[in-house]
Amino acid sequence: MAKTELEVRFTLPLDEVLLQHKGDAEHKAREAFVLELLRQGDISAGRAARLLNISRWDLSELMYVVGISPFDDSLTEETLDAEVKSALKDFDESES
Repeated sequence: MAKTELEVRFTLPLDEVLLQHKGDAEHKAREAFVLELLRQGDISAGRAARLLNISRWDLSELMYVVGISPFDDSLTEETLDAEVKSALKDFDESES
């Protein structure tokens, strides 16, 4: 897979008081962008944590705060049931 980078730029007129918060604003913008990629399923949680330079634990807390479920909400009950049965079967076979 080819590595692609995206740079988002925009210009806002700021006075000196607002410039004091530029770093925080840039951090929040990056965080929002990465979290939206995660929410849409475009990147994994591990990749999101790496991009934000935080631990997976911290990412889990951040996901909770912004309302991103750690579970795949697109799974149907039937698919989830089949996955659980398969996992239990694999577990039982490994115990033998």
